[in-house]
Amino acid sequence: MFELKPVAAAGKKELYAELAEQAVHLLAGERDLIANTANFAALLYHSLPEINWLGLYFYKGGELVVGPFQGKPACVRIAIGKGVCGMAAERRDAVVVQDVHEFPGHIACDSASNSEIVIPLIQGGELVGVLDVDSPVRGRFDEEDRHGLEKLAAILLAQTDF
Repeated sequence: MFELKPVAAAGKKELYAELAEQAVHLLAGERDLIANTANFAALLYHSLPEINWLGLYFYKGGELVVGPFQGKPACVRIAIGKGVCGMAAERRDAVVVQDVHEFPGHIACDSASNSEIVIPLIQGGELVGVLDVDSPVRGRFDEEDRHGLEKLAAILLAQTDF
């Protein structure tokens, strides 16, 4: 049984290092897509400060389809190139938005969200989905978050059959 440990990090670098260690242990010995992505989303949602939505979208049939998440009900399907998630998927690069209300074409699934970061999930050179994190705090995400979330996404990808 995995026990969620409170993260007592001094800064973001330490926070993401601790979360990476917990993620490795949480996903160890399991490769199932739904099991791992559900637990991964729960771990991050309950450990990252100032988050109001965190989840995964899977690339299916040329669009992003909602997968396991934590937070209020979400948009089910997102077209590639649309919104922050669709843009990250199209670019195959992380997108950090300090104020979603200033982002052209933002898809507002939760009106409480003010900033967002989306990390594309690439496995074997192919897009398999995105990790989407929203915050009610404007300017919540920065390059440290991008780097830390990319490392966590790499752990998920390495330990999960997509």
